[in-house]
This record gives sequence, structure tokens and C-alpha cells, in this order.
Amino acid sequence: MQLFIAIAGNVGVGKSTFTRLLAKTLGGKPYFEPATENPYLADFYHDMKQWAFHSQMYFLGRRLKDHAVILADEGVLVQDRSLYENAEIFARNLFEHGYISTRDWDTYQEIYQTAVRLLRPPDLVIYLRASVPSLVDRIKKRGRDFERTIDAAYLENLNDLYENWSRDFNLAPILTIPTEDVHYLENPMEYEDVLNLIKQRLGGLPIPLPA
Repeated sequence: MQLFIAIAGNVGVGKSTFTRLLAKTLGGKPYFEPATENPYLADFYHDMKQWAFHSQMYFLGRRLKDHAVILADEGVLVQDRSLYENAEIFARNLFEHGYISTRDWDTYQEIYQTAVRLLRPPDLVIYLRASVPSLVDRIKKRGRDFERTIDAAYLENLNDLYENWSRDFNLAPILTIPTEDVHYLENPMEYEDVLNLIKQRLGGLPIPLPA
């Protein structure tokens, strides 16, 4: 038996925390973003227009590999950030801001769309939503050095792309959780409500909810 759930959302929304919590609750396995450093990142930050395509192709390759590894596994599998987000949010943001050329974007999309047709999608995508002020506050509180340069305008661009993507995504059921209104980390009753929503959205697929 396999149940594959992907957790989506903007930087700072709490994907890793929710991934860990849900996997533990369901007796499953969390899959986090790969720790292997992108060998193009240093070049990308030095010259974004020159290296954006190379950097995003590396991320796409890693995400395709991660997705395939999950599909070969068994049990309840909860993924922190999906294959689709790398392409539809982060790479698209670079393209829309002129860091990836139209020619390179067409090449990227051809590879991405072919892979999407070949790989089975998750059984459910959970989109964690938050406003930009909340994201900024959460990023400050967790105090990661590499996130200090992230500004509100960048998060706003990503949020707009996330909203468009979540509205149009049709490869799998998608459940949107407004994280500013649903306090699943502090309130067990609200977390139980989230679990019941997940069960409903899965449409009858077995989910090992706690007693």
C-alpha cells in the first residue's frame, strides 16, 4: 500500500514542520528537500541571468529523482515541497523576471511537461497558505542566515504564483489550509479537523488516522 501526500507552500509557511507532524501522525515517512547543494548556486548568485537556467535544470533533475524514489517506496509518504512547485513557482518566477530566456524556458518546459506526463502524481497535495506579513514574521523568528536577504516583494511574487498554481492544478486533489486561521500546531482539536479534511479530500483512499 502506498499513500503519497505532497506539502506545498511559500518560503516560511511551515512546510517542513507540517511534513514532520503529519508523517508522525500517520506512521509514515517524511521526505524533505534534498540537502545536496546545487553546484550552480554560487555562480547563480554572482550572475543570475547567466546561470538561472542551469541552476533550475539542476533543481528539476533532483526533484524528478526524488519523485521517482518516493513512487518506488511503500507506506504513507509525505513530501516537503513537490516537483510541481520548482517548475511552476520558482523557475517561472525567474522566467517572468527575465532571468531565463524564452528559448531556455521552452526547453525547460518541454522536459518538465514530459516528466509530469510519465510520473504518477501524489494522491493529495496540501497547500499551506499564508499572507506575506505572516511569512516575513515566521522567517524572522526562525532566524536562518541564508533567508535574511528575502524581502517582502519576492515573497509577494511567489505568493501570487502559488495562488494561480493552486487554482489551476488538476493532476491530483488539492487541499488548501489557511495557516493563519487554522492553528494545528497549538490546538489539537484544529489539527484533528485538518486530519478529517485530509481524509475527505482523499475520497476514500485508506488513511491511518489515530484513534
